[in-house]
Amino acid sequence: MAEPIAFVDLAAQRRRLGGRIEQAIARVLDHGQFIVGPEVGELERQLAAFCGAGHCVTCANGTDALELVMEVEKIGSGDAVFVPALTFIASVEMVPRTGATPIFVDVLPDTCLLDPASLEAAAEHAVRLGLKPRMVVVVDLYGQPAGYRDIAAVASRFGMSVVADAAQSFGASLDNRMVGTLADWTTISFYPAKPLGCYGDGGAVFTNSAERAEIVRSLRFHGRSAGDKNDNIRVGHNSRLDTLQAAVLIEKLSILSEEITARQRIARRYNEGFAGMIEAPTPTKGATSVWAYYTVIAEDRGKVAAACKRAEVPTIVCYPIPLNRQVAYRHFPVAPGGVPTAERLADQVLSLPMHPYLDEPTQDRVIDAVLAGCG
Repeated sequence: MAEPIAFVDLAAQRRRLGGRIEQAIARVLDHGQFIVGPEVGELERQLAAFCGAGHCVTCANGTDALELVMEVEKIGSGDAVFVPALTFIASVEMVPRTGATPIFVDVLPDTCLLDPASLEAAAEHAVRLGLKPRMVVVVDLYGQPAGYRDIAAVASRFGMSVVADAAQSFGASLDNRMVGTLADWTTISFYPAKPLGCYGDGGAVFTNSAERAEIVRSLRFHGRSAGDKNDNIRVGHNSRLDTLQAAVLIEKLSILSEEITARQRIARRYNEGFAGMIEAPTPTKGATSVWAYYTVIAEDRGKVAAACKRAEVPTIVCYPIPLNRQVAYRHFPVAPGGVPTAERLADQVLSLPMHPYLDEPTQDRVIDAVLAGCG
């Protein structure tokens, strides 16, 4: 019987790091500063240096990271926030809580990323509805950055801020600039399955503004003052990354570039194996991907998924129900003309095993299973 295939192999990564994770945790246990210990600040410095951002502030999870940004931007009632319809629910769920109105935007058929033309039409629609366009949350789906140059042009026309939801793309680049520096704000998640993941929940916010970074730092810690920890100058949150997770992330960050290179090599091999048989989103000109997910687009997804199941190849669907069709969000506006591409892709996308430790024989099993489903 063939060995089971891991969709994401965190055990292999731990073996690669040897005893470094245990040693990092032991250091935290020894100094006992479990909340905002020295590893938290060190991780923030290393993350900012890795991508070239001016400032990084960690927090409890990627959803909180987005909410903290919206709070700094004072998003609220009467505002419109634009979100692609094909993404995880966390990209939108904090918008209604601010009192703002989410408006769903379509994606591009070849990349699954936000369509700037749909964004522009949606912003014009928001104005007609009496809403003020304030923010676009751009999701770097599956690991590559969206077309920020075109998106920024639309955002500038309407006076909107641009937030890169880079939960799946940290470590990627566009036009020789790293994710973390492509938008007014960047947020990431350290969910364990992400290319840079911890052993629980965690998140971070990137900005080039020292003033904004300090506000985020205050908000994540009950709104307290930087000068007097007993004086809370804002109504804040309890959204701190704990020191143990920061210690784990420091060790994982040290091998992230190496792991990204491996992911890119594996993706190229998938591309070669599937050439002419099944479609996969490919990086746009000038962009690199970290391949958080290797996702194919199959007209008959059920047939491909069934072939993989017979071959004991795990697959998942990210994401089968577009946001505009989910029960809690059906009543919110969509871009003029709807989001037909997002709705079609939601029925066709299928993600395959992808991680830096996927060896060639295992990858061949995946390729053979997919091709069997294409026949």
